[in-house]
Amino acid sequence: MASRGRIRQRFFNGEFQSHSANDLFHRFRREFIRGACLLAATVALAQSGVRPHAGAARVQEGHLSSNLLRELNSSIQAVVAKTSAAVVQVTVAGYGPEEEHGHSSRTRIVRQHAIGSGIIVDPDGYILTNAHVIEGAQRIRVILPPQPVDSPLELQPIGAGQILEAKLIGQHKDSDIALLKVEAKNLPSLPLRANVPVHQGELVFAIGSPEGLQDSVTMGVVSAVTRQVDPNDPMVYIQSDAAVNPGNSGGPLIDVDGNIVGMNTMMLSTAGGSEGLGFAIPAAIVDFDYQRLRKYGRVEHVTIGVSAQDITPTLAAGLGLATSWGAILSDVAPDGPAGAAGLKSEDIVLTVDDRPIRGLPDFVAAFYLHSPSEVLSIEVLRGVTRISFSVPVFVQHDKVSKLTDVPIEQQTLISRLGVLVTDLGESVSPLLHVERSESGVVVIGETAGPNAATSGLSVGDVIRAVNRTPLESVSQLRAILHNIKPGDPVALQVDRNGKLQYLAFEME
Repeated sequence: MASRGRIRQRFFNGEFQSHSANDLFHRFRREFIRGACLLAATVALAQSGVRPHAGAARVQEGHLSSNLLRELNSSIQAVVAKTSAAVVQVTVAGYGPEEEHGHSSRTRIVRQHAIGSGIIVDPDGYILTNAHVIEGAQRIRVILPPQPVDSPLELQPIGAGQILEAKLIGQHKDSDIALLKVEAKNLPSLPLRANVPVHQGELVFAIGSPEGLQDSVTMGVVSAVTRQVDPNDPMVYIQSDAAVNPGNSGGPLIDVDGNIVGMNTMMLSTAGGSEGLGFAIPAAIVDFDYQRLRKYGRVEHVTIGVSAQDITPTLAAGLGLATSWGAILSDVAPDGPAGAAGLKSEDIVLTVDDRPIRGLPDFVAAFYLHSPSEVLSIEVLRGVTRISFSVPVFVQHDKVSKLTDVPIEQQTLISRLGVLVTDLGESVSPLLHVERSESGVVVIGETAGPNAATSGLSVGDVIRAVNRTPLESVSQLRAILHNIKPGDPVALQVDRNGKLQYLAFEME
């Protein structure tokens, strides 16, 4: 890729003659800083009684080049015009669980409608969106933005845009990405690139349909390049302060050169609206999933049978580690490739495939980039000794989505944990990565309620023990929780994707 400051001659298969917005932005910033420095010097000279020179006087009079501002404005408009043409609105009709369950012992299934956004990534009708946008869909439609009169798209306009039926090619719930297909040709598209650099503080734009308002654009900066929102979820995001609201999900986050740097997927908010805390799936992950969803209809997990987590100063002090940062192996499957190669729990990961590992986000990214056909190289620190291993990988398939097929009569609501569960039996075990034991309780759904604890449980988790008491059945779980008082500590031993970990919280 050309450097960000360089003038781009071509833009999405069309001529783009003016300077790039990024180039103009940096020129404006340099001019502004220069002007600010001259203004400060002018003020200082005036206070000292010295007459300012002519250049400073012009800045003092507000003589900052308006032509440069107009060029910057025009360039941003050109970038948005080119990219927004490939952003669609996604409408979904289907059935799903009612959001408010109260004290009901069963989940009520209701008719639902959802609106999100999507990115046309191929002129032949391939569209990416979030998996949560199309969850429970029985019918998916995409609404194209209005096209120019001379557009080669051979469709009759309906209202403000064209409405097309879409079919689901595949989805990956872990990364929250889904691929749709519509029957159309010559659609405007945004190409995906896995190697677009992202920098903290750079200018970005979010395009989508917030609250159903199609073709809306907001502007902000990148707040953080790799943000792990949930400590129990290794997924990492690009954080920005570009305003995103419900309906932006699945739309692109673009840079000033028109490159997709991420897919907007969620926000953090206490009031329900944008508070400048928006999160996008990095373009490298979006591209990885797109290639596999288009080719196989699914995304396969490359793993070696380990679980890792971030090292904190407290964890380092408690275990007597040689470093207080990085990623540590918290679990190694005894019969997995890593265990057979010699890796052990408490090994500190230094590199994976020669990529430095500074924390869990780097660890996750390294596995995303690793080819299923190659042996993985990993270097760890054991005590004070550096050790290298070559480990064959294996592929995991996403089976958690099939848990929604568990019959309703086998589902039990555990309101104090805010989850729907079922016994781990012969009908459920094949849907999970169960390697250690056939006893436990499986989480098959998450609910809402006034008494639900913030447990951190997720769909697909197998609860093995509560406060060191092994679990055999749902009835046993309910009996144990009945004797736990509000405010009491709870430690759940959970098997998540074949790896053990603890979830600790205070009972509500």
